[in-house]
Amino acid sequence: MSATSSADQPLRHPEENPDALEVVPGTARQAIEGWVPEVASADDLRVALDKAFNYRGDVTITRKDGTSIEGYVFDRRSGATLADSVVRVMPKDSSQKVSVPFADIAGLAFTGRDTAAGKSWEAWVRKYWEKRAAGEKGIALHPEALE
Repeated sequence: MSATSSADQPLRHPEENPDALEVVPGTARQAIEGWVPEVASADDLRVALDKAFNYRGDVTITRKDGTSIEGYVFDRRSGATLADSVVRVMPKDSSQKVSVPFADIAGLAFTGRDTAAGKSWEAWVRKYWEKRAAGEKGIALHPEALE
């Protein structure tokens, strides 16, 4: 089967056919909103905090002293030990940035809405084609307003 153009004319170069190009699969996005990971070991905690750093919503960190902080994880610094490692949070109810040593963390929960969920390039293009198929004229997709 040879590659053809949209007018059923043979293509001179197979690379002109986008369906024949090698495509690297995208990464699957985990739905972690509402997830409460098990942090039984140091490795479990490090993995959960890496996911919290990449999460685009608020998390709730429960400290070993029983206090908790809810906010956005904007930085984490991994050291050789949990005591040398720190996660930095912008609390939901304060403008101060808080540093929490990994060693002080008893639990973690992904409590905030994932603001990036469903906002991939593919979702954006799908909305465009749905509007076009519905016969809308002069369509354009604009970014959603920030909350």
